[in-house]
Amino acid sequence: MAISVGLVDDHVLFLKSLGSLLNSMDNIKVVLDASHGEELQERIKALPSLPDILFVDVDMPVMGGVKTVKWVKEKLPSVKTVALSLKDDDHTIIQMIQAGCCAYLVKDIHPVELEKALNEIMETGFYNSDFRHRNYVQLLAEASRETVKLNEMEQQFLKLACSDLTYRQIADKMNKAERTVDGYRESLFNKLNVQSRVGLALEAVRLKLVTL
Repeated sequence: MAISVGLVDDHVLFLKSLGSLLNSMDNIKVVLDASHGEELQERIKALPSLPDILFVDVDMPVMGGVKTVKWVKEKLPSVKTVALSLKDDDHTIIQMIQAGCCAYLVKDIHPVELEKALNEIMETGFYNSDFRHRNYVQLLAEASRETVKLNEMEQQFLKLACSDLTYRQIADKMNKAERTVDGYRESLFNKLNVQSRVGLALEAVRLKLVTL
């Protein structure tokens, strides 16, 4: 059965080009496109069934990415949302994950990885680009990750790292030196087998270690 996809982006040329690319892939069908969140709300009513996945741009007029994703999460909880943007800063990425996205992709993503991301989202519910270069050691680590143990300070840091605070602000809030907070970060990167703050936030949500 084909993966049905919706696209929400105000750049028409990109929207149409992405639609053509996705339709050329095996087992993927674009069923909807819209230029912002309000247009999405209207167009989705005409569909016979909901799309499996919605790609949502961050910066859009009328109704932007964060608000659109929150609406989808509340009104259409079965639909998985994926942020697709030119931006790759931590603040923007964390905002979209907090809103409900199960993945964050940058618009220069290679088509092969894009197809892989779609299939993995359908299979697992998430896509974390930190795992692009998997090996058997990583796969074994993943098998044990479900029982990861965090101490009290790591739990506190993890919750704050899934906010839009900077690392310096996190250190201030925890009343710790920045070097100490760096230690918590490295420990969590190792325990969750990730390489970035984005990967950390996605794994924390996936494993239900934090509630956004």
